[in-house]
Amino acid sequence: MFLFKLLYSDSKTQARIGQIITPRGVIETPVFMPVGTAGTVKALFPELVASLGFSIILANTYHLLLRPGPEIIKNAGGLHAFMNWKGLILTDSGGFQVYSLSSFRKITSEGILFQSHLDGSEYFLTPEFALEIQLMLNSDILMVLDTCIPYPSDIEKTQILTELTHKWAIKSLEFWERNKKEGKAIFGIVQGGMFEDLRKESARFIANLPFNGYALGGLSVGEPFELRNAMLDIAIPELPEGAPRYLMGVGTPLDLVEAVIRGIDMFDCVLPTRNARRGSLFTSQGIISIKSSKYKEDFSPLDPECSCYTCRNYTKAYLRHLFLAKELLIYSLLTLHNLTYYAKIVRQIKEAVRTGNLSALREDLYLKYYKTSKEEDDGSDVNF
Repeated sequence: MFLFKLLYSDSKTQARIGQIITPRGVIETPVFMPVGTAGTVKALFPELVASLGFSIILANTYHLLLRPGPEIIKNAGGLHAFMNWKGLILTDSGGFQVYSLSSFRKITSEGILFQSHLDGSEYFLTPEFALEIQLMLNSDILMVLDTCIPYPSDIEKTQILTELTHKWAIKSLEFWERNKKEGKAIFGIVQGGMFEDLRKESARFIANLPFNGYALGGLSVGEPFELRNAMLDIAIPELPEGAPRYLMGVGTPLDLVEAVIRGIDMFDCVLPTRNARRGSLFTSQGIISIKSSKYKEDFSPLDPECSCYTCRNYTKAYLRHLFLAKELLIYSLLTLHNLTYYAKIVRQIKEAVRTGNLSALREDLYLKYYKTSKEEDDGSDVNF
C-alpha cells in the first residue's frame, strides 16, 4: 500500500499539506529528505537524524552500485538493515551522478555507458537495471532513470534528451509491472530543460503515466533562481493533485518556500550537510562562515535562537578552532546544527501554510539569504 492523502490546501497559493502513507510509516508533507548518498547521512548516527524529526532520507543508486555493490546490501537484508535506518528510503536512479561525470559517460538510446570514478570499470545503466538495483536495495520509493539536461543547453539537445527520458519512463513502467513489490512506489521524472514548451510537454507526458509520484528534475544544474521558479510555474499545474510532487536536488530555505508556494511536497538537497562540512552554517540571522577570523574570540553560540546540541554547548570560538584544526568532531557538530535548522524551517513552512502566512515567511527568508545576508569571508585572513 502506497497512498497520498491531501489534508489541507492554502487558499492564497498552491501550497498544501498531505500524508504519504506506506507500510513502513506515514510521512507528513511538505517533507525534506536529508541526503545519505552512500548509505549514511555523513557525520551523524541514524538515530540522531531520526531524533531531529526526519522520517525519510535519500540514498543513491550510482554510488551504492559501485561500492559496496547491491548484492552485498541485498544479502544484508536491504539498505535499511545494512545502515540501521528505521525510516523510509528514497533512492535516486543515479542519472544525475552520471550526468555530473560527463567525461566518463556515453548516452545511448538504451541507457548510459559510464566508467566508475573509483577505478575506471565500465557499467551500462539501463532503465531496467536502475530499478533492479533499487529493488535489491529494498528502498521504499524508487526513481526512474532519466537524462539530466545541462544548463545551458540548446533546444535541439534538450528535446532529444527529454524524449529519451520519456522513452525510458515507459520502459521503466513496463519493467515495474513485471517486478513491482507490494508497498513500494515508483516516481516518474519531468525534464524539458529551461524551455517553456518542452517543460510543459514533458510534465504532461509524465503525468499521463501511472506513476505513484511525480518528480521535477534538471532544476538544480546552475540555472538562475528566477528561471527555476518560472519552470515550476509551468510544470506543476500539469501534475496530478492526487500524487506527491517532488523537486529534486533543491535547495536553500528560500528555495523550499518558493516551491511549496507552487505546490511541491518533497525535497532533497546536499546543502545542509555539505555546507556544514565546509564551515557554512544556516542560522536565524542568515549564513555564517565559521572560518571567519571575527569568531576567534566569540564565545556566543552559532545561533541564539537554536536549541540544538551544538548551540547549547559550544561557542563560535571553539567551533572555529575545531574547524581550522580539522578535528573530526566538527563535522558532526556542524551537520547536526544545519539539519536542525532545516527541520525547523520545514515546521515553519507547514505552520505558515496552515495560517496563511507563507508570503511573510518568504519575505523573511529573502531578506536573510538574498538581500542583506552574504556569505562571509572564506577564512583567508585567519590569524592562528
